[in-house]
Amino acid sequence: MSRFFLLAPMVVFGLIGLVLLWMLYAIDGGGVFHDSLLPELIGFCLEGFILVGLLTLVQRSRESARRKELLLSLRGSFRSLLSLLDVAFLEPDAEPASSRQLETDPQLVDQLLTRLETRHPDIDSLVALKREADETLSLARDLVAVAAQLSATHMNWWIAIVDSIRRVSEARDRDALEAYLHEMLINIREFDRLET
Repeated sequence: MSRFFLLAPMVVFGLIGLVLLWMLYAIDGGGVFHDSLLPELIGFCLEGFILVGLLTLVQRSRESARRKELLLSLRGSFRSLLSLLDVAFLEPDAEPASSRQLETDPQLVDQLLTRLETRHPDIDSLVALKREADETLSLARDLVAVAAQLSATHMNWWIAIVDSIRRVSEARDRDALEAYLHEMLINIREFDRLET
């Protein structure tokens, strides 16, 4: 619907400009209207068409950049949790994921899910994850309003992520902790799949 309201003025300016242009060349007439006012009206329509198009383009690019920044701030809030989980499954000679991967790469979440389904992190890693979840929880809760700025669906998935982080922080045994970590990764994956 919003696209209609953005395109409608461009169509109106374009059509009126074409009609006036046709009148300028098809109708032989003299006088002040034909010689002075008609070219001015054509110029006005052309300027309106271009300005509406440019302003729409600028507005959309700003909105897209703003949404991207909001997503990066949301994803960055649990970067340390993903980092600890990545390190828990790290092979002896392997490099940990970069900060950029942790914040933006949805494939990393899929890789962590696969590893969590096939391997078990050691106790020290699980304790560190539980502690980090406890520290991350308040920040993640505060960011619900930021997720709501993207869409209601983003907010709903963000609330699901926050709830799974809370469950990780409150887990009492290995099985529950691994199950809640799995749930958290599923929720993050679904959040990443949403359109921005």
